[in-house]
Amino acid sequence: MNTGHQGCPPTWVSQSAEFRLAVRDILLQGKNMVKLIHTLADHGDDVNYCAFSSSLLATCSLDKTIRLYSLSDFTELPHSPLKFHTYAVHCCCFSPSGHILASCSTDGTTVLWNTQNGQTLAVLEQPRGSPVRVCRFSPDSTCLVSGAADGTVVLWNAQSYKLHRCGSVKDGSLVACAFSPSRNLFVTGSSCGDLTVWDDKMKCLHSEKAHDLGITCCDFSSQPVSDGEQSLQFFRLATCGQDCQIKIWVVPLSHILGFELKYKSTLSGHCAPILACAFSHNGQLLVSGSVDKSVIVYDINTENILHTLTQHTRYVTTCAFAPNILLLATGSMDKTVNIWQFDLEMLCQARSTEDQLKPFTEDWSEDDVSTWLCTQELKDLVGVFKMNNIDGKELLNLTKESLADDLKIDGYSYEKEAMENWISKKKRTSPMTNLVLPSVVLIPNRTLKMAIDRWLETHKK
Repeated sequence: MNTGHQGCPPTWVSQSAEFRLAVRDILLQGKNMVKLIHTLADHGDDVNYCAFSSSLLATCSLDKTIRLYSLSDFTELPHSPLKFHTYAVHCCCFSPSGHILASCSTDGTTVLWNTQNGQTLAVLEQPRGSPVRVCRFSPDSTCLVSGAADGTVVLWNAQSYKLHRCGSVKDGSLVACAFSPSRNLFVTGSSCGDLTVWDDKMKCLHSEKAHDLGITCCDFSSQPVSDGEQSLQFFRLATCGQDCQIKIWVVPLSHILGFELKYKSTLSGHCAPILACAFSHNGQLLVSGSVDKSVIVYDINTENILHTLTQHTRYVTTCAFAPNILLLATGSMDKTVNIWQFDLEMLCQARSTEDQLKPFTEDWSEDDVSTWLCTQELKDLVGVFKMNNIDGKELLNLTKESLADDLKIDGYSYEKEAMENWISKKKRTSPMTNLVLPSVVLIPNRTLKMAIDRWLETHKK
């Protein structure tokens, strides 16, 4: 039975994806493929964004500043923090060379900085002064895009700092932007959920509703992928949103017959809105950060979860990979930026384990299942599972209904103290169904706890 409020589903029920992840972690014997190597805590308010160049890390915040750090030892540069903006800084990004940093703010400006000395190079004012939510350099450094709360998207000449072209979306604020690695086109995402593709002349090539409750972030993989059948190559595009989903799209490299944007798949794992997503430099990993305070690392080829990071204490607002090494930065409303390093050997081992895990688990005997239950501190359930002859194949197919109907596991959520009091009075029946409980083990309902924490966070005065 779960402890918490009534009506929430049991969180430990063995849906096969979650179960395989748990088993994989056991097989890896607790080793971490991702190691926290540094925490930056210099900002005085929420961290909104972070970005890498080949030698620097930039972070920006609700505290109106941008900070620059050296990747060699994560010390802050002498000319940091950068101060100009009069309101919150929402986004920052490096030019491909790393010599220029762009930052944008609620104050309606996008500022270009010299990263070597911290001097301002230009101040680009958004038409009508609307708050600027996102900015991006083109891969060839010739253009800079800024997107604003009023739906305007501006294409700036990055050499002359002059407005080149301007467009807008029909509804919502522009909150996300990403350039295609190989062509002069870019995508924008709006708070209404529209994903729009533009060419370098600001012509709209494609638009569709991608996320019902709004897009929060998008990113292109820098590495092309072949479909293996018709020898076509394409780039992956990831989008995430308030609907708690990450969607993967493909964009063909060749557009002879016109532009195409095709939906491929949806990744699951988060239980709350997803605020950020980013591909690794080699295109093999995708990370996401969420309101549930976690960061999930996916193998993009298998779309399996490789690792979940839970060190942040508030919403994870941003995540970014370094361009040439497997270094990850994650920022949060807890005012910190965590720097993570990947263990390549463990990463390869995890991928291999994921590939082999399902057939391996299906071959588990009843005793193997009992052993696994004990490692998960569920020893009290061993008798019930053995009584019902649950082997590996049966375990992968368990549902909430089979747990309740066949195994007589309660499945309701209660206040822990009230349930312990109930059991202490030697009552062995379910308070909801009055059926005899074969086990009185209490299992925390972590999903419900997260939901309560999110509500409290949202309604803080």
